[in-house]
Amino acid sequence: MTIQIGNAPCSWGVEFADDDRNPAWREVLRQCAGAGYRGIELGPVGFMPEDPHVLAEALDEFGLTLTGGVVFRPFHDASRWDDVLDGAIRTAKALQAHGAKHFVLIDSISPRRAPTAGRATEAEQMDAAEWDAFRGRIETVARMGAEEYGLTPSIHAHAAGFIDFEPELERLLGEIDESILKICFDTGHHSYAGFDPVAFMRRHVGRISYMHFKDIDPEVKARVVANRTDFYTACGLGIFCNLGQGDVDFPSVRQILLDAGFEGWCTVEQDCDPTLPGTPEEDARANRTYLESIGF
Repeated sequence: MTIQIGNAPCSWGVEFADDDRNPAWREVLRQCAGAGYRGIELGPVGFMPEDPHVLAEALDEFGLTLTGGVVFRPFHDASRWDDVLDGAIRTAKALQAHGAKHFVLIDSISPRRAPTAGRATEAEQMDAAEWDAFRGRIETVARMGAEEYGLTPSIHAHAAGFIDFEPELERLLGEIDESILKICFDTGHHSYAGFDPVAFMRRHVGRISYMHFKDIDPEVKARVVANRTDFYTACGLGIFCNLGQGDVDFPSVRQILLDAGFEGWCTVEQDCDPTLPGTPEEDARANRTYLESIGF
């Protein structure tokens, strides 16, 4: 098994490129490399330089490989299609320029879904026509990434979006051909949604092309779900704890990947609130140490 471990700017609180609270992009690269990682995601497009020469020099300086990028845009909102395409095209171009392959599609948080994160039986559902159009937008972007840019598109379930809970994720997987849409499986978001990440992996590991390693504090999860707390507030409350300290069974995750012969990148993500004092570099080191302790 050849698995490489990377990290992502969200572990330093970087969720939106234009947030003036973000740390400097070079400092994120420096800390990521210093914590023992050899790969990093692009983060929200625009956070890192879009000039490929500038970013390539910095990646080389810190001994890092660009692993992938996320299109975190409102696929659920037909009126925001131009915004979705802008994020998708810019991300695809950046990945292609650096030889990165993982083109991760996430339906961003919807006000219609935000109050029911973690509450699958209460969540509002799209009607048939809305779902068909939604699925079509995801398929269009995935096909573009695969056919025009040579990338590996994958769908990532996310709290408070319209691909959040296991049934809708599996529905989408059944309606878009595997040749153009794989899975970026996030262990933490699956637990946040109220489902068992290990059980899902056992059923679908053959379609997983990329992993996000995230852990969940079960006590914080219970409180934020009960209180209908919004996602970013939950991040500030520490819902995403250090790996090995939450409810995700990472030794079993490792064994499933081992048995399946999975090869490639797995990315640590520990979303945090950039306005709060914290120790992202120390958390990154602790997470790398934990993964080493269980054989990654």
